[in-house]
Amino acid sequence: MNGMKITDVRVVPGDSAFLLDDGKTSVLYDTGFGFTGFEVADKIKKELGERKLDYIFLTHSHYDHALGSAYILREFPDAKVVAGSYAAGVFTRDGAKRTMRELDRRFATECGYGEYDFLGDELKVDIKVTEGDIIKAGDMTFEVVDLPGHTRCCVGYYLREKGLLLSCETLGVFDGEEVIVPSYLVSYEASISSIEKVEALGVKRMVCPHLGLISEEKTDFFIRNMKKASQELACAIKEKLSQGETEEQIIEWFLQKYRHGYIKEIYPIAAAGLNTSIMIKLLASSEDNK
Repeated sequence: MNGMKITDVRVVPGDSAFLLDDGKTSVLYDTGFGFTGFEVADKIKKELGERKLDYIFLTHSHYDHALGSAYILREFPDAKVVAGSYAAGVFTRDGAKRTMRELDRRFATECGYGEYDFLGDELKVDIKVTEGDIIKAGDMTFEVVDLPGHTRCCVGYYLREKGLLLSCETLGVFDGEEVIVPSYLVSYEASISSIEKVEALGVKRMVCPHLGLISEEKTDFFIRNMKKASQELACAIKEKLSQGETEEQIIEWFLQKYRHGYIKEIYPIAAAGLNTSIMIKLLASSEDNK
């Protein structure tokens, strides 16, 4: 991308870790699972050689995006971790870390990994950010965009000079072709507002969680369809609830509708079921989603 190299440093499907490097300054966008963290660090070393990793940008606090940072920092202790202020608080909560440990180990087992140390207590944030903050990463200037909806702590990082957005799952999980899987876990209304904020930014290219850099054509498709995808899922779930379908029935419908092809590869079934359950409860109880 005109002087910037963006490298996929993921290890297993479902990981989310991409390295941005302009030859002077390096930024890791999300860090993936805990159980793959050291392997992600090894991939970064191969890319950077003797150079250090300068920054870690976290989009939010979920285990498949942030837990790997604790392991990567063992190898790159000088890297500065950037994340939303709310995420920094999540990392101090014992309950949140227990959930991270359980989900990370469950998927590690599915992927054939054995025992490994859980480093959740080493999670940290060096630079807490919120809407409008500026992160100067060498010659790269990123604007922080608050994008709540998937979580309260979701943020994006916008490199305006290149029209490049490091996006987050509030916009939906994109398969790179035509499937957009909505994932609003704290507020449907906030998700729609965040999507509308991104629509107004003038984004030309995106780096998407679990996917990587997408073309201008695919970015345009994603931006034009992410709001529609979120609205259609909300309407479908509410219609099924009004017809008396159970949570279990709606989750099964969701999995059949969305969890196939590339989405099936990157979306662990335990996480997909849990997230869908949360969305169902959210849409069933929240007045702002009616």
